[in-house]
Amino acid sequence: MTIYEFFTLLGGVGLFLYGMTVMSAGLRNACGKNLQKILEGATKNKVRAVLVGIGITVLVQSSSATDIMVIGFVNSGFMSLYQAIGVIMGANIGTTITAQITAFNLSDYAPFILFAGAVLAIFVKKPILKHIGSIILGFGMLFLGIAMMKSAIAPLAKSEAFVELVSGLSQPVLTVLFGVAFTAILQSSSSATVIFQAFAMEGIISYQTCVYLVIGSAIGSVTPNLLASLTTNRDGKRTAILNLIFNIFRAVFLMILIWIVPQILDWIQMLSPNSVGRQVANTHTIFAIVAVLVMLPFSNLIVKLALKIIKPQEDEMMEKESVQLHYMTNTEDVPPAIALKLGRQEIYRMGQISLTNLKMGVKYFFDPDEDTAKKILHYEDTVNNLDKAIIAKLSDIRISDLSSNDMNQIHTLTKVVSDIERISDYAENFLKYADQLKIDNMKFSAEAESEVKEIIDLCVQNVTLALEIFANKDFGKISEVERIERIVDKKEEAAVASHVARLMNDACNPNIGVVFTDMVTDLERCSDHALKIAYSIRKKK
Repeated sequence: MTIYEFFTLLGGVGLFLYGMTVMSAGLRNACGKNLQKILEGATKNKVRAVLVGIGITVLVQSSSATDIMVIGFVNSGFMSLYQAIGVIMGANIGTTITAQITAFNLSDYAPFILFAGAVLAIFVKKPILKHIGSIILGFGMLFLGIAMMKSAIAPLAKSEAFVELVSGLSQPVLTVLFGVAFTAILQSSSSATVIFQAFAMEGIISYQTCVYLVIGSAIGSVTPNLLASLTTNRDGKRTAILNLIFNIFRAVFLMILIWIVPQILDWIQMLSPNSVGRQVANTHTIFAIVAVLVMLPFSNLIVKLALKIIKPQEDEMMEKESVQLHYMTNTEDVPPAIALKLGRQEIYRMGQISLTNLKMGVKYFFDPDEDTAKKILHYEDTVNNLDKAIIAKLSDIRISDLSSNDMNQIHTLTKVVSDIERISDYAENFLKYADQLKIDNMKFSAEAESEVKEIIDLCVQNVTLALEIFANKDFGKISEVERIERIVDKKEEAAVASHVARLMNDACNPNIGVVFTDMVTDLERCSDHALKIAYSIRKKK
């Protein structure tokens, strides 16, 4: 191979990869946010998850892109590991479509495809047509890159040194490992498979050798996911490990299958006897489908193995437990009355998390430490996630079966969820107030601290009481919440008046005063939300 041919090969690989990127971006832009919505809805059952994994990967032309989206969902708590494994398996099938496309010899039409795509992408103003133009442009680049690679590698068939190197790949295990390493370097199983496919079409490697290279490329494709998981939480890392475990098991299974039933390769070749490129593509697709069908029933065991490799920690288990719905998991399958009862239980649990966060917020204000700050932010995220999840579940309760009273309850419960979410927001505010004082090296006077702590105690007492009233529908205690709320209002007014007096006497730093007034105002609003929560059990006239 000459220097020119070597750089032609590199240029072909680069053009192929860039074409994939352009086509993938065009597809994602054309679909808008629908891909993420579809992915979020893939959690009903494993079969649906597999189908969604296939569909999204076919659209974005990258199993790595799908897997990285899944890692993001698992990392944020929107998807569990048991739900993610199905999408990952589906992505492994979806990625085989690239080899099926490139098995068509469309290189002669690449210039026309490029021109048509460029016209749409550059000169047309309508966004959807521009995105379609990008898809077509990327498609043309893909085939032009393949043509360049084929022309560059054709002379290798006559190179004794290269033929000698390739002959060393006759041992299946070494061939698979070579496929793993090659794909890890390229960071794309689709690209690696197409290159192996081109080698086979040019007669440089045999069909059997190409099969083992393709098996190895599936393992190597996990490299981008492993890198992406480095910045995620432990569940995000487990998601990448899931993908690695699945592809290792898949490779072992397929090698055993070929060893036990070698005729399977002859049968696949018979499907396209005159096209080795199509044979490779068909093998890639058939093996992926067979592996998923065989391993899907054992997907829970793969998840458990990932959990053994990265073992759950005690605090992680508590966090995971808090972020997921406990009661409203199957509200679609129960009568509205039961669904609403489950909703009240879920909202009460959310309220307890919000109350805990409020307590941690005021604790942090007077005694800051990094662990408490992390917990406050985590619980704030948890409350926000529960807020969205509960509202979604309330909206999903069958409208046709609802009475006017049930509709009123849903409306009321939605307001309670909002009130609880706002209480947790104030906990995060207190964290910011403490950090602000720390940066400015300031602190409250003894008098100001005493006033704030008095309001804090009343506020926490009122939120606690309101949540108990909500859970037990205890009408008799509403008057106590009203009484405490009146006291909090008076205490807030008195605290602000004392603050103004200190300012007038130059006994208070104005910057500290801003934090002080904001904090007592937030506490008074917490008590307001508590009153609204307590009032929610009253029937509307």
